[in-house]
Amino acid sequence: MISINNREFSRLTSYIQARLGIHLSDEKRSLVVGRLQNELTQLNVKSFSEYIDILLQDKTGNILNSLINKITTNHTYFMREVEHFTFLKETLLPQYLHSLKEKDLRLWCAACSTGEEPYTLAMLINDFFQNDSLAWDTQVLATDISDRVLELARKAEYSPEQILPLPQHWKSQYLRRNENGNFTFHEKIKNEVIFRKFNLMEPNYPFKRKFHIIFCRNVMIYFDMETKTELLCKLYDSLESGGYLFIGHSESINRESTPFKYIMPAVYRKE
Repeated sequence: MISINNREFSRLTSYIQARLGIHLSDEKRSLVVGRLQNELTQLNVKSFSEYIDILLQDKTGNILNSLINKITTNHTYFMREVEHFTFLKETLLPQYLHSLKEKDLRLWCAACSTGEEPYTLAMLINDFFQNDSLAWDTQVLATDISDRVLELARKAEYSPEQILPLPQHWKSQYLRRNENGNFTFHEKIKNEVIFRKFNLMEPNYPFKRKFHIIFCRNVMIYFDMETKTELLCKLYDSLESGGYLFIGHSESINRESTPFKYIMPAVYRKE
């Protein structure tokens, strides 16, 4: 196994933080080394210094993409932090049903990973609007920085164990078993989610219109305070006035450094 010295670790983690926002402390050193061993072997390099030099000089973006796929954590599951979906269904959707005259509900699922979260949102929204769904534009924008997880999300194939948390009527209505014994979503639901590659560290967000709801859950736990504050400012600017931000229950917002109003655990509102 190729080891990493202090200078190499500092160079690599500084690059990762600058490009991805992820803060890797020294406690993560063995994780970084372990996850990148195959990468170094495939590139036929003998040290992390050589690998970092190649990474910095790469113009294709392929080595960075591979680094992203190796280093990012993509743990998610259906109905995660179910209180958020209950609040969305029972409070926010009835509110928007009457307040959005254009019938255009804009929802962004940032750091969507392998798709469980945006597909949950798509099913919930479709369930709520029922026969009126054709009159509404409710497509969910789902973004992630990893090509690997986006490919899995677009495929929308999940094992019987993965779909266990879903309500039975959703399983019957929106999923079908394939020849592999796994489950895939009907096109109706797949078409309600638009997957795009996007880096939350981009200085400017390219969205033409602001969102009513943003889910950005369990992302900021990997960021330091400065990066987290910068991200929250960009998310705030990306919301319509009165829009809602959902974060993970293990995360928090310093309300002195951002203007978000606390609504309930891990839910904030733009005033």
